[in-house]
Amino acid sequence: MKKYILLLAGLALWAPAAWAQTPAAHNPVVYADVPDMSMIRVGKTYYMSSTTMHMSPGVPIMKSTDLVNWKLVSYAYDTLTTMDAMTLARGQSTYGRGSWASSLRYHQGTYYVSTFAQTTGKTHVYSTKNIEKGPWKAVSFRPSLHDHSLFFDDDGRVYMVYGAGKIQLAELTADVAGLKPGTTPQVIIENASAPAGPTPGLPAEGSQLFKIKGKYYLFNITWPRGGMRTVVVHRADKIIGPYEGRVALQDLGVAQGGLIDTPGGEWFAYLFRDFGAVGRIPYLVPVQWESGWPVLGSPAGKVPETLALPANQPLIPGLVASDEFTRRAGEPALPLVWQWNHNPDNALWSVTKRPGYLRLTTGRVDTSFLLARNTLTQRTIGPVCAGVTAVDVSHLKAGDFAGLGVLQKRYGLVGVQASAGAKAIVMVSAESEKPVELQRLPLTQDKVYFKIECDFKDRRDVASFFYSLDGSTWQPVGGPLKMAYTLPHFMGYRFSLFTYATQAAGGYADFDYFRMEDHLSK
Repeated sequence: MKKYILLLAGLALWAPAAWAQTPAAHNPVVYADVPDMSMIRVGKTYYMSSTTMHMSPGVPIMKSTDLVNWKLVSYAYDTLTTMDAMTLARGQSTYGRGSWASSLRYHQGTYYVSTFAQTTGKTHVYSTKNIEKGPWKAVSFRPSLHDHSLFFDDDGRVYMVYGAGKIQLAELTADVAGLKPGTTPQVIIENASAPAGPTPGLPAEGSQLFKIKGKYYLFNITWPRGGMRTVVVHRADKIIGPYEGRVALQDLGVAQGGLIDTPGGEWFAYLFRDFGAVGRIPYLVPVQWESGWPVLGSPAGKVPETLALPANQPLIPGLVASDEFTRRAGEPALPLVWQWNHNPDNALWSVTKRPGYLRLTTGRVDTSFLLARNTLTQRTIGPVCAGVTAVDVSHLKAGDFAGLGVLQKRYGLVGVQASAGAKAIVMVSAESEKPVELQRLPLTQDKVYFKIECDFKDRRDVASFFYSLDGSTWQPVGGPLKMAYTLPHFMGYRFSLFTYATQAAGGYADFDYFRMEDHLSK
């Protein structure tokens, strides 16, 4: 059977029409936190941007040749801004904010990624000739245009469509550097939520605008009070309207996204679903055209479990990956799978000071894990996964805490705390949103191993914590963490390597490796 599926996948690359014969892919196409997708096709290659908010680098760019299997290839920026909230300075943070839903476009040989940020109060536009290698040019302007869609029209004019409930249209300068002087944004849809009902709990937002066969199609998400997340589509003959709208999909809460076509002429809607602690996960929904309207679902109105597309491959190493922290000449210091929690202090981490190790050095005293600088993260994945690390703690100072965590507002940690003349293995749970020490064990050696297993199957959303003194025999520590997706952080759980000081700066921990697994121990 496996050979048969692989054969189908290979045939699909040569004859996209064959995709319609035997479903091979399954939803979700990515079982990980990849929300607010924006997608383009350039020739036979697809590119997708997503939201990672307060993480640095930001606005990840992913690549696929089949719409199902994606790998990270770039980020639009290294740092969004250096203000206190992004550097975790003076007690400030920007959890749940940073940069939000991006818009990815390709126009006359240039790739554009635009986003907006409550943190800065600005709209940010990044552009490049080479989306995989850069460099990226950055411009920004006020105001911050909420959930906008960047749009290049056939007549050479450039726009952003944006807003919540009331959808507006703003014209930009030809170089996409700001609002066009002498123009005023205008309302093009007074109440975009209306097709889904009169009382939206979430006004229509997440605009994505497309022009297909001379008509304008605007995709939005809304959430009728007492209902579920819903896709609404409006259509017009002119960009300024008038627009007529209808509900395009109301199933499983799968919503927010847009349209993409294949080289063979098939159409899909890319959307995402809120799925508990793992985050917001991408789905693909087949699209048929009827009387000039996109009809989503197979059958109409339903999100299919399987898709007539090539089979899903593991997310390792495309979106997450193990790292031995060994680097050859010319390799980047950190692979793209890694992102820092807020902006890092680059003077305080290294993969060269001790070859084969990631060194995290403390540069200040911090009061909590959530305010600690230089926490290195990558996504958790479903349905189950595990993160494993080994850490040398011989150079921790009294008051230092170093180890492995799962990051969200209700986080969990397992690591080593140093005190005067002693060290201890400690497990901390913030399930109550306040850190509670669940277990402390004396440690008399300098190297220790930690593992966290995450079970997202059927939204179980439980993390379990382990330690080992030899790297092979594992013992549970503390207790299970009931993970929860909280809006203040607005992000799926992430594995995190951390070291922070509570008494004096200058100590450090050396992480030997981080290994990602897509299974749990038996």
